[in-house]
Amino acid sequence: MCSQPTPIVAILADRIRSRGPITFAEYMEACLYHPLHGYYTKKDQHPRRDYFTNVDVGPLFGRLLARQFREMWRQLGRPSVFRLVECGAGMGTLARHILDFAAESLGDFYSALRYVAVERSEPRRVGQAGLLAAHAASGHFASSCEMPDEVLCGCVFSNELLDAMPVHRVVREKKELREIYIAFGESGFHEMKGPLSSPRLSEYFAEQGIKLQEGQQAEVCLEACDWIAEVGRRLGRGFVLTIDYGREARELYDERHMRGTLLAYEKHRTGENVFCAPGEQDLTAHLNFTALDTWGRRSGLARTVLMTQTNFLLSIAQNSNYADLQSEILSEAEQAHARLLFKTLMNPEGMGETFQVFIQHKGIEPPRIAGLENQ
Repeated sequence: MCSQPTPIVAILADRIRSRGPITFAEYMEACLYHPLHGYYTKKDQHPRRDYFTNVDVGPLFGRLLARQFREMWRQLGRPSVFRLVECGAGMGTLARHILDFAAESLGDFYSALRYVAVERSEPRRVGQAGLLAAHAASGHFASSCEMPDEVLCGCVFSNELLDAMPVHRVVREKKELREIYIAFGESGFHEMKGPLSSPRLSEYFAEQGIKLQEGQQAEVCLEACDWIAEVGRRLGRGFVLTIDYGREARELYDERHMRGTLLAYEKHRTGENVFCAPGEQDLTAHLNFTALDTWGRRSGLARTVLMTQTNFLLSIAQNSNYADLQSEILSEAEQAHARLLFKTLMNPEGMGETFQVFIQHKGIEPPRIAGLENQ
């Protein structure tokens, strides 16, 4: 059952009446990121209402990532300053887990660590300030609405960010690509087809050697392509680590995905009605890792590895001899709980295989770090 009309409905309806149909990317941008009424940016935030993520499992995920980041720091020669930039940092929960563990157990790394939490939502940045005040006071944490102009040495990472970037929707009809636009009428929002809004959409598929089947719908995230190219430009030396759900292009656009991958999440339920509650439901589409690799190379990023979260986290845990699961400082009950959390992160039928880990590097030889040993 759809909820009552939301403020986004009136805003976009007026826009369409004055300018004509809009691209789905414009619709999705407003639904998720409108300054006052967007799903991720509104003031009345209710964290993680509609989905369950790695961070919700508890601090274990952050601890394992902290160990991986220390490995990257070592691979870079233990620089005196290691800039760790989290894009889409939300309320700062993952930053807190990483920094707390680094301060407690990875002192040499923490001394060099300068964490920047990038978050476009002002209410969420306010939340970060309270949660990470101690690390900010010691000079190890800063919050920003934009990515730093330069990351001379370090790592830029994201956890479930790119799947929520606005996408264009296209369909192949009569051997040609057509774009799916959003119009508004007496019955509300509806789709209509028209010519491509940008030549970049056809270039996107040509660049990757992808040809859609007749009648096949697909999403194109040009924003993710621009984002990774910009990350590569700003990164001097180091790594880019992307954790998200998605596939390589050859799988993402195959015959099993004739309707694309776009989904709406509301109150822990998934559906395909993206017009049901604009601004009140999350909208996502699978990430194309081939595009991330292709556009990253344009600014000097080299592909390190693409692997499942299961293999990635297992490698890190093995490298530390499972210290975070069976440490002597943990009681038997705490160890049992840690193992349960680890299984949740690793579950092949859940997060473990759904989420992929994509690592790129720049300015160094192909690295050998803990998280890659089970590739």
